[in-house]
Amino acid sequence: MANRGMRNHGAMGFVASAVLAMTLPVAASDGSGPDTGNRSTFKSGVDVVSLSVTVLDPKAQLLANLAREQFSVFEDGVRQDIAYFETSTVPLDLALLIDTSVSMEPKLAFVQQAAAGFVDALREGDRASVFSFNSYVRPLQPFTTDRDLVRQAIRNTTAAGGTALYNAVYVALRAFAKVPVDDGQVRRRAIVVLTDGEDTASVLSFDDMLAEAKRAGVTIYTIGLHADSPSIYAAQRARGYFSEADFAMKQIAGETGAKAFFPTCQRELAAAYAEIGRELASQYAIGYVSRNPVRNGAFRRVIVRVTDVPGGASPRTRTGYLAAAN
Repeated sequence: MANRGMRNHGAMGFVASAVLAMTLPVAASDGSGPDTGNRSTFKSGVDVVSLSVTVLDPKAQLLANLAREQFSVFEDGVRQDIAYFETSTVPLDLALLIDTSVSMEPKLAFVQQAAAGFVDALREGDRASVFSFNSYVRPLQPFTTDRDLVRQAIRNTTAAGGTALYNAVYVALRAFAKVPVDDGQVRRRAIVVLTDGEDTASVLSFDDMLAEAKRAGVTIYTIGLHADSPSIYAAQRARGYFSEADFAMKQIAGETGAKAFFPTCQRELAAAYAEIGRELASQYAIGYVSRNPVRNGAFRRVIVRVTDVPGGASPRTRTGYLAAAN
């Protein structure tokens, strides 16, 4: 079994190298720098499990201003001690991924408009980056606090080629590891990825991409744009039909504590970005050190519960994480 694991790890390393080789270099300046201001800091260690938690009431409205004492965190059924708890004031690192395959050409103008409008939801201290992807992944703008640079990168997208969705998510996840941590400052991390079809060009498999997402602990919102035949898609959606691509988008979002959207027009796309913006502005940042001392690379299931809310509350966060192996 150990030899098989070593072979699998080696194969994954080869695939990862191939993915990065298909990433075109970025030419834009990041325009960013340390920006701690009056933000809370937490000297986090490698064993701290960080969670971004969205809480909804029974009417699916966001619940804000909840207290630390109302939250409980369980790992594999064992209650954990919360090491830090912060509200929506925690700054955000956000990666915007935009599908620029040839099928996106007739939709790209209104996608650019909607994505640029979404940038307005960023707050002081938030950082954003932009990636376009077709057959290749193009980092158009490194993480920056400069909204104008982010909007410019979005407007510079052009359509051509296939769809390397899984490669793009992997490259964006790796980019988070290169962002300055501001001396232990707590920051939330999220990806918003938009695509209009199935992956046709990735060297990375869906399962490998999802495993990397679980390791990274980044919340991934997905937008599956169905603007070519909205009436047909709306009828299919009413019957509960989802394509393989839609199922993948739902699974990525669900496993990472986010939500999947399937707009069929510009108005619905703008509404999807707006809802994501509201969620990101209302999340709770929670961290704990696992009571389980074993470091074997196994997946650990995480559940968050919220109590003492009239009518009840539904917290949403990632389903778990892969414990680092010794």
